Amino acid sequence: MATLSVAGNNHSVIALLLFVGLLLPNVPLTVGQTVGVCYGMEGTGLPSEREVVDLYKSKNIKGMRLYYPRTQALDALRGSNIEVILGVERDRLQELANNPSAATTWVQNNVRNYSPGVRFKYIGVGNEEIPGGNDRFILPAMRNVYNAIQAAGLQNQIKVSTAVATSVVVDPYPPSKGQFSPQTLPIMEQILQFLANTGAPLLANVYPYFSFRDGRGSISLPYALFTAPQPIVQDPPYQYQNLFDAITDALYAAMEKVNAAGVPIVVSESGWPTAGNAAATIENARTYNQNLIRHASRGTPRRPGRGIETYVFAMFNENNKQPPGEEQNFGLFYPNKQPVYPVTFP
Repeated sequence: MATLSVAGNNHSVIALLLFVGLLLPNVPLTVGQTVGVCYGMEGTGLPSEREVVDLYKSKNIKGMRLYYPRTQALDALRGSNIEVILGVERDRLQELANNPSAATTWVQNNVRNYSPGVRFKYIGVGNEEIPGGNDRFILPAMRNVYNAIQAAGLQNQIKVSTAVATSVVVDPYPPSKGQFSPQTLPIMEQILQFLANTGAPLLANVYPYFSFRDGRGSISLPYALFTAPQPIVQDPPYQYQNLFDAITDALYAAMEKVNAAGVPIVVSESGWPTAGNAAATIENARTYNQNLIRHASRGTPRRPGRGIETYVFAMFNENNKQPPGEEQNFGLFYPNKQPVYPVTFP
C-alpha cells in the first residue's frame, strides 16, 4: 500500500467472493518469524530517520520496509540489526530493466555501500505494478538487480522479488479456486519461475480491510479482524476462520496452478486504518494489527505450521497521502512518536 489506490483495483470483487466467516485451525506456533513495519515518509512533521530507527528498536520491531533508498534512513539503520526490505524507485524500473550497468550502480550505491552494517533481506522491484504500464519492466529489472547482487556475492543473503496486490488473483472463493487473471498470468508465471530458481519469496500486500469495506455487508467484521469464534468457510480439506488466511491461500492456490507451490509468500503490507470509514476505528485497527502480529507465527490452512513473515502498514500516520481520509490514517504512531493505540511486538 505504498499507493493504496492501486490496491483497490479488484478488491470489491474479492470482497464479494471471499464472503462470510473466520477461523483458522489451531496450528503449532513457529519461532523466529519476522514481524516488521512499513516505514512510509509521505507526511509532514515526521521524526528524523535516526529517531525512527530508535523507535523501532524500543518497540522490538525487527523488520522495516523502505519503499525507496534514502541515505539518511540507510545511515541510521547501520548496526541496528533490523532486517530491511528495500524498494526500487518506481521511476527507475525502466532504466534498471534496460540497462544492466544501471542495476549494478544502483546495487553499489544503495546496498553494497551499506552492507553488512545494514541487514538487507529483500529487494522489492516494484510495488503493485502488475498489471499496469510498468509491468513489462518488472522481470527484466529483477534479473538485472539479481545479477548485480550475485556479482557482489550477496545472493545468499539478499533475495530479489516484487510486491503484488492480491487483485492479481481472480475467483478467490473458495480459496482453492484462486487463479491468476488472464491479464496477469503470463508475467506472474515467469516471475514465479524466477523466484523459484533463485530461492526468493513472493511479496504480497494482503488487506482484509479493503475486502470488508467493499463487501457491502457480505463479509462479517469478526472474520476480517481475526475474532470469529469458529471456522465458517469450508473448502475441503481446509476450513477458514479469518479472511487474511483465505486471501493468502487463494494466492497460494493460484501459485500452485502454475507449478510454483514451493515459492513462499512474505506479506509485505497489511493493516487497518483508524479513520476515514465507518469500520476504520481505533479499536478495529488495534484489534486487527495486534491479532495480525500474533498470527504471523502461525501458518495458513494450505501451509500449516509455517510462520508468515509479515510487515504491518504503517509506522506513522502520513498526512500527505492521497486521497484524504483512510489513506492518511494507517499509522501505529502519530508523527510526534506517540502511539495511536497500544500494540505489542513479540
